[in-house]
Amino acid sequence: MALVTDFSKVKEIYAQAAKKGWVIPCFCSENLTTSEAVLSAAQDFAQKNGHRSVPVTLAMTVRYSHRPQATYYTHTRRWDTGLRLFASDAKILADANGAFPNVDLLLHLDHVQHDDDLELLENWDLSNYSSIMYDASNLPFAENIEKTAAFAKKMRGRILVEGACDEIFDAGGDLHNDLTTPEKAKEYMEKTGVDLIVANLGTEHRASGQTLHYYDDMAKKIKEQIGAKTVLHGLSSVSLEQVRNLYGDGICKVNIWTMLERDSAPVLLSQMTENAGKIAGAGASLSHFTTLWRQDIIFAEMKKIIYNFFEMWHV
Repeated sequence: MALVTDFSKVKEIYAQAAKKGWVIPCFCSENLTTSEAVLSAAQDFAQKNGHRSVPVTLAMTVRYSHRPQATYYTHTRRWDTGLRLFASDAKILADANGAFPNVDLLLHLDHVQHDDDLELLENWDLSNYSSIMYDASNLPFAENIEKTAAFAKKMRGRILVEGACDEIFDAGGDLHNDLTTPEKAKEYMEKTGVDLIVANLGTEHRASGQTLHYYDDMAKKIKEQIGAKTVLHGLSSVSLEQVRNLYGDGICKVNIWTMLERDSAPVLLSQMTENAGKIAGAGASLSHFTTLWRQDIIFAEMKKIIYNFFEMWHV
């Protein structure tokens, strides 16, 4: 296994995935259990299918107001401490003699805010990371382009830059914007110089169910204008049947988090209900009321969810 940080190597991994028609999955994490579930699923998939290496991206947000994962990574609630721990954990897991020899690990900083994350953007050592999403999508389109272009120019040749062409709203809210048009995607790509773009294709973040519609027809039209350089966010808001053939739509990377937490939590609840006596009753058992027991359940369920994405997109 390798932690891939060199820009040319990152580009090579995307190029190789494109030749195979693979979508590179990007799983956000705010704890070690999730991170290990991602790597374990990737390793199992590689071994089962005889792949020398399988690429996977591990990501976290920093001070993104909707979910500041670096802040939640540690009970100090310090984003800088959380970010250092996240990178340190990844380096250790990616050790050449470690448990995941057939995984190429890419680290990604997600939804880095053009305003709230200025300290990170201006002063942080980004050499541990393969890519970064620069998010100025809450600004008017012209300002978004201006700020994103300046950042992309600064980072050119150093780190893969993902730009947010349009804002992806939270599920359940009253705000919704229009789908990203092919013309808008082309203008954004050409004027910003980013490597990849996040487009609004009908999905939403932090969805409680898979009830929305992914507009694959619009994704294909965007592909005609910019190639397969689109990143899909908000996948948890649509059914998996809609997203089985994403690379053909021009989607090269998908960011996933909500589904991991949302769909593993009921399994833990069920197990805790079934074992309530062992957890809290007169027959309480050390093996059932420990954090380890709860983490093992979450780990196993998340791993199943993650493995399914490799089976869908790495055919």
